[in-house]
Amino acid sequence: MSDGTLEIVLAVRGPDEARLVTALSEPGVGARVVRRCADVEELLAVTGAGLGTAAVVSADHPGLTRDAVTGLQTSGVRLLALVEVGAEWQRDRMLALGVDAVRPLDVAADEAVAALRATSDDVAGLAAGAVPASVPVLPGRSGRLVAVWGPHGAPGRTTVAVNLATELAARSPVPGQPQAPDVLLVDADTTTSSLAQHLALLDESSGIALAARAAGLGRLDGLALAELSPLLDTHLRVLTGIGRPSRWPELTLTSLEAVWAAAREIADLVVVDCGASIEEDEVLSYDTRAPQRNAATLATLRAADVVVVVGGPDPVSITRLVRALTDLDALGTPARRLVVVNRWRAARGRSASEVEEVLARRAGVVAPVLVPQDPVVDEALFAGRTLAEVAPHTAVRRSLADLARHVRGLVADPLGAAASAGPVAPSRVVH
Repeated sequence: MSDGTLEIVLAVRGPDEARLVTALSEPGVGARVVRRCADVEELLAVTGAGLGTAAVVSADHPGLTRDAVTGLQTSGVRLLALVEVGAEWQRDRMLALGVDAVRPLDVAADEAVAALRATSDDVAGLAAGAVPASVPVLPGRSGRLVAVWGPHGAPGRTTVAVNLATELAARSPVPGQPQAPDVLLVDADTTTSSLAQHLALLDESSGIALAARAAGLGRLDGLALAELSPLLDTHLRVLTGIGRPSRWPELTLTSLEAVWAAAREIADLVVVDCGASIEEDEVLSYDTRAPQRNAATLATLRAADVVVVVGGPDPVSITRLVRALTDLDALGTPARRLVVVNRWRAARGRSASEVEEVLARRAGVVAPVLVPQDPVVDEALFAGRTLAEVAPHTAVRRSLADLARHVRGLVADPLGAAASAGPVAPSRVVH
């Protein structure tokens, strides 16, 4: 395109394709059609091979998803979607998918070219390696996301997530709010999903998979997500996970970005139970359209405002916890973090101060939160209920309530301060 001519790849259905090919070939338009594609899959293959700098596509193509749009944009291709005249719902869906411009099917050639040229700066930034912007949160609410994560073998991560969410929803309001915060509890563990079992919920359909599918099609907003996440209590909603680990490809990075954006619309606090693995496949990372096995956890940690890192008290678990904190540093998430040593129990010659000293010396963790081991946790699990319901006056429940207060204190900070301050350790939980 050294002469300034826009090289366009078409994937337009119906008679408008022939009209556009003719109109775009007229002298003085400043564009030429270099390929006509039958569907979005062919469009992705052609542009992935380096042909074309812009694309014009029909909005009703079934393959036009959020992942496809992101793939085109990261290849440096500007995307114009054509919608049926008067079909506002199609226009809204295209904008939700993140296309660069939207015009009606009867658009004139010069207007189509002008719309594509107007997007050149934004798409050039994506081609240079910038990360596509997340879906904007609608005015009125901008909830905070709390990821509950830990290394392989971290004991009771889902128990911590469940009881943290219930304590956040049931306890005193966030400062400045007239009532207790609305909380959304999400199961994003694609390896050992178990949130539904913890709460005795039917898991015949996966809430998060349905949400991701709707997001990929540009059909997810706060209202749609609320319908997929039933109320467990007055201020607590639950979005169930995938029942089988083999379904992990359904949760893509781009779709989950939209899910988290919608979640922030309907909840003041979003608590997400994450899987353990955060490794990225270096080979697949160069292919923006290739699914990543750990995409759900990676998307959650990168979007989080606070990460609650859960580990165990024994030597093996402490070693894994220290390594996990290093891996979390390498991931580059700006979230503030709280470290939880779960199922703490006293033993001969070993005290809480010893665990604290090891974590401080090896990982720079100050005053980790200690949650004691208690058989009542098993009772709550067998009953499908929370500790607040089964054993409200126990030390383990008080510890998790204190953890909720620490989390509430962090998310109440201004977003800029939370992001700039780095990892923050709470004062020690007293049992």
